Amino acid sequence: MKKLTAALFAAAAMISVAASPAKAQDNYPNRPVKLLIGFPVGGLLDTVARIVGEKFNGLMGQQFVIEARAGAGGSLATGALANSEPDGYTLMMVNDNHALNPATMKSLPYDSVKDFKMIGFVGYTPLVFVAHPSVPVKSVKELVELAKKEPGTLTYGSVGPGSSSHLAGEMLGAAGGVKLQHIPYRGGAPAMTDLLAGHVKTMFLSPVIGLRNIEANKLTGLALAADRRLEILPNLPTMKEAGYPLEASYWFGLMAPAKTPPAVIAKLEKALAETLAMPDVRKRFADLGAIVQPLNSTQFTAYMNAELTKWADVVKKAGIEPN
Repeated sequence: MKKLTAALFAAAAMISVAASPAKAQDNYPNRPVKLLIGFPVGGLLDTVARIVGEKFNGLMGQQFVIEARAGAGGSLATGALANSEPDGYTLMMVNDNHALNPATMKSLPYDSVKDFKMIGFVGYTPLVFVAHPSVPVKSVKELVELAKKEPGTLTYGSVGPGSSSHLAGEMLGAAGGVKLQHIPYRGGAPAMTDLLAGHVKTMFLSPVIGLRNIEANKLTGLALAADRRLEILPNLPTMKEAGYPLEASYWFGLMAPAKTPPAVIAKLEKALAETLAMPDVRKRFADLGAIVQPLNSTQFTAYMNAELTKWADVVKKAGIEPN
């Protein structure tokens, strides 16, 4: 009888241990969740993460705490995510740099595909192509014609080498058969300072910054690098309408370490879908010049793979050497 009782206790203990991970997943989250971003507090990515995080606080009953680990084009935060416990308590609001970095950096401390699990896509902010008023053009076609007449003289600024604003210029040059002189900056603030002063002549930038300066007649809006017009800039044509079909944007999505349990991913995926369906969230994103585009885990994975291929091809054709 004693042997039978001991055996029963042992079996019960084994069942308890085996069931504990599943139980933990059922109770997820039962403590605060860290939401990493790879760029400074106060920027567009930080704003997007806070909008989503605030809603997750209510939907999931725990605090989603934003932690900025800026540096190396977002790869510092991404490396930290890759090395974190895959338990759902460290996530990342990732952006387009995740697809750009493998093509523009010589080495990364992680595998951009194998080390992560995509939870869901949030949306994107298409880049606006603008010119300083000193450039005598009112359209992309006129700018391309001017670049052909005066090769090598037209400049465009970017927030840094290998950024979306840099590679969008390379795509435009290829589409128009012209060479625009790239002037990289360390971030958006110094680039905007020189653009507004006319030291650099054109740039691809975010819609909110573009709108403010276009309305103030400090910049000339030329086109939107997207397949459809934007609510806050309804009169600005797309690059496709201008005759140079190219798309470039700052985009955002939620990502976890690769071995995060499927049940946890499913809960986060559901919460993100509910968040992005909320009218006030959609309004806040629209005010940022962003387009909400909910994609589930599988769809976001496919999108990411397509982005990796797209930017690798752009970098290769432009002859850009990884740094």
